[in-house]
Amino acid sequence: MEKFPLIDLEKLNGEERAVTMEKIRDACENWGFFELVNHGISHELMDTVERLTKGHYRGCMERKFKEMVASKGLEAVRSEIDDIDWESTFFLRHLPVSNLSEVPDLKEDYRKVMREFALEIEKLAEQLLDLLCENLGLQKGYLKKAFYGSRGPTFGTKVSNYPLCPNPELIKGLRAHTDAGGIILLFQDDKVGGLQLLKDGKWIDVPPLRHSIVINLGDQLEVITNGKYRSVEHRVIAQTDGNRMSIASFYNPGSDAVICPAPALLGNEAAEKGQVYPKFVFEDYMKLYAGLKFQAKEPRFEVMKAMESTIAAGPIATA
Repeated sequence: MEKFPLIDLEKLNGEERAVTMEKIRDACENWGFFELVNHGISHELMDTVERLTKGHYRGCMERKFKEMVASKGLEAVRSEIDDIDWESTFFLRHLPVSNLSEVPDLKEDYRKVMREFALEIEKLAEQLLDLLCENLGLQKGYLKKAFYGSRGPTFGTKVSNYPLCPNPELIKGLRAHTDAGGIILLFQDDKVGGLQLLKDGKWIDVPPLRHSIVINLGDQLEVITNGKYRSVEHRVIAQTDGNRMSIASFYNPGSDAVICPAPALLGNEAAEKGQVYPKFVFEDYMKLYAGLKFQAKEPRFEVMKAMESTIAAGPIATA
C-alpha cells in the first residue's frame, strides 16, 4: 500500500528542497491530501489550543451534544443514518471580519489563543499557496490574488469534536464529501483517529500524528488548476474509544472572487477536448454547495458551467 504523504517543511531550506517540492507536487496530483511536520507553528501554541478546545467541549458542548443525541434517539438506532453527523461543532470567522469576540461561551484565554493560532495558520496557508504556484509554474502570489475578491479571502475555522459513538457502523462522524473552498489546514487529535480519504476506490486512514497539520485541497483549487490538482472525497468514521478533536481552518476565496482556470494551465489539448472548468463567482458556488455538500462535485461544476454566461467580470491576471 502507498504511504500517506508526509512533508517536512524544514527541508525546503536546504539541499532537499527539490525533493520536498516534488513530494508536494505528487501529493497534490495523486492524493489531494498531505501531512506537514516542522511547519513553523510552535508546539507549545498547539498544545494550548488542544487543551483549551477539549476543555471547552467538556465545559460547554458535551451536555448540548448529549441532549441532541437523546432528542433524536440516536443511541438506539438499528439502521443506517444518512442525514445526521455524529459531531459537535462551532465556527469561527477570521477574515474578512473576525467574529471571535461574538461567539458565545468562549473564555477570554481561549479567544486569545485561537486568535493567535489563526494568524499562524493564515501565514502557513499563504506560504503553501505560493509553493503550489511554484510547482504549477504560476507567478508567485497568483493563487492568493485569485482568491482575493474585493475584500480579501474568506478565512474561518470549524472546531469539531467527535464523541465516542455506540453505533459507528450506523452513523458517520462526518459523511463523505469534498470541501468547497480553497486550501484546508487541519489540526487533528493525535490519539483518536477516524479521518479517511477515498483513493483509487479505497478508504485510506489519515494517520494521527502529534503536532502535524493535515492539508487538503478544495474544489476551487481543482477549478483554478483545470483539474491538474483535485479535491478528494473524505469522511470521518465515528469511534467507540474516545473523543476526537478536529480544528479545520478553511482559507477560501472572497465571496465575490471570480474563480476560473488559470490561463497558463489551459493547454490547447484540454480546450479541444472540452476539458475546461467553469468560471463563476465563489459565493454562487457556495450557495449551490450548501444543499449538495454530500453529493458528487461534478454536477456542481456542470451547473456552474451552465451559469457561466451570466458572469460579466473579466479574467483574472495571467501568470
